[in-house]
Amino acid sequence: MTTRVWSVRDALGWTVDYLERKGIEQPRLSAEWLLSSATGLSRIELYAYHDRPLGEVERANLREGVKARGAGAPLQYVTGEMPFRHIVVRVRPGVFIPRPETEILVEQVLVAIASIDSPVVVDLCTGSGCAACSIAHERPDARVVATDLSPVAVEVARDNAGRLGIADRVTVYEGDLFAPLPRDLVGQIDAVVANPPYVPTADLPELPAEILGYEPSLALDGGPDGLDLARRIMSDAREWLVPGHGLFMELDETRVSDAVIEMQAWYEHCRTVEDLAGRSRVAAGCLR
Repeated sequence: MTTRVWSVRDALGWTVDYLERKGIEQPRLSAEWLLSSATGLSRIELYAYHDRPLGEVERANLREGVKARGAGAPLQYVTGEMPFRHIVVRVRPGVFIPRPETEILVEQVLVAIASIDSPVVVDLCTGSGCAACSIAHERPDARVVATDLSPVAVEVARDNAGRLGIADRVTVYEGDLFAPLPRDLVGQIDAVVANPPYVPTADLPELPAEILGYEPSLALDGGPDGLDLARRIMSDAREWLVPGHGLFMELDETRVSDAVIEMQAWYEHCRTVEDLAGRSRVAAGCLR
């Protein structure tokens, strides 16, 4: 009996149809990423080499990925990676998946440190290390110190820094916010960046099943009004920041303005930054 030869085009078409039947959003995008992961081809190469046959191992890997994605697993956990600005970071279950909104957070930090020679940046609740690694990647003279409570996140962030060749400038500590930082950094930080848990506790059940069922609750629950961690950060950052330098926090769109108001007790030039969809996303200010 002759085994059917599956081309890239065949596999892509079948995967799109399967994911559509399973009700997966953006089935073609998911199919492209799954097939890219299984074959090692870029998404552009999938179309350039659409007649290329898939090997047995590639087909097996694709089947496993499609099965997991069809069951609702986040695409990034299935493929194990996520593009972020100018880099690609690895992710795995237990680590918060980077969001496009966080690219806005990184952009604000890069603008703020543009005129500072050899800036020192602290990235709190680093998760995959996407922000820390992006800042170090785009500012080769920057030193970035990152922290996270999750041992899994710390391991992944360190791995990402190593893979990107910036482990000498990105140091990742396990611990609560500023607690694990070396004391010689007190008053020496040029920017504090944070993407803390910010979903109000009462809103957690309303999150999509793809988030609530797979991503770590530690990275989601921001307390009764979503600002528990943000308040601690804006208070504690005063000890570490150079006066006049900035704090940048990504928060729930309904809570950014409240955070900005509270920041004004200790910070100046406080402002709200919108994401590409026009939603309030980042609270920023400079230590008075």
